[in-house]
Amino acid sequence: MNRLRQMPSPGFGLGLRSAHYAELADTTPAQTGVDWFEILSENYLGGGKPLAMLEMVRRDYPLVMHGVSMSVGSADGPSPDYLQALKALIDRVQPLWVSDHLCWTGTLGRNLHDLYPLPYSDEALSTVVANVRRVQDVLGRRILLENVSSYLSFNDDTMPEWEFVSAVAEQSDSLILLDVNNVYVSSVNHGFDPDTYLRALPPARVQQIHLAGHSVQEGIIIDTHDHAVADPVWSLYARALQRFGPVATMIERDDAIPPLAELASELEMARAIAARVCGKVAA
Repeated sequence: MNRLRQMPSPGFGLGLRSAHYAELADTTPAQTGVDWFEILSENYLGGGKPLAMLEMVRRDYPLVMHGVSMSVGSADGPSPDYLQALKALIDRVQPLWVSDHLCWTGTLGRNLHDLYPLPYSDEALSTVVANVRRVQDVLGRRILLENVSSYLSFNDDTMPEWEFVSAVAEQSDSLILLDVNNVYVSSVNHGFDPDTYLRALPPARVQQIHLAGHSVQEGIIIDTHDHAVADPVWSLYARALQRFGPVATMIERDDAIPPLAELASELEMARAIAARVCGKVAA
């Protein structure tokens, strides 16, 4: 097991969605087959009923926290108020780890509620690394950063995405949340080899994998999270495990959400692939 990984066993999880609260109240982990849940951090920063439901789930399952508002790529950096609220939730939930996206989500104090890609340049790299270091100092832990899907490139790009992702992790001493679906989506949209992407990432830094579905719209692939995982993504996942070994894996579904049992069945496919590629340690 890599020295940077913080979990004794990789495990297989799902994104926690309110549509499944009732099912989770009436089942046990042995019945669901889910090892852990990933929560969307912003859903629980305000307290109230969502936090009460989270406490119910937390009694039975380990949790990891995944955010969409940190904006490590913005010039002004993450909001201090946001980081303090996030730290308070971390102290309450005690997650296995905390992640967000390698992107920017707003500027001048305004959250634009989307995951915007970055130019892959030395200037952007310096900004992100400084922001991530500050985040980790405030939170008192390493964070994971997820590669986002993209549909455009910048004239200012001076390096490929995989080199940028690797440099951020190494220079900020952070970890990587590898979204395999996003690698596939961007590889099709931009015409690069997804295996080149995988080979460039430092295995010691990859701590979690995301799997999700996508859709085709007007000739490009969109990371919509409203379909089952596609066959090419399953194949790329197997190759990722060959490269990185047994890594904690979860499936995201954000729209057209099926019953919990259906998602758990899809999660069994991930288990089966991991068992085949990595052996018993991944089962």
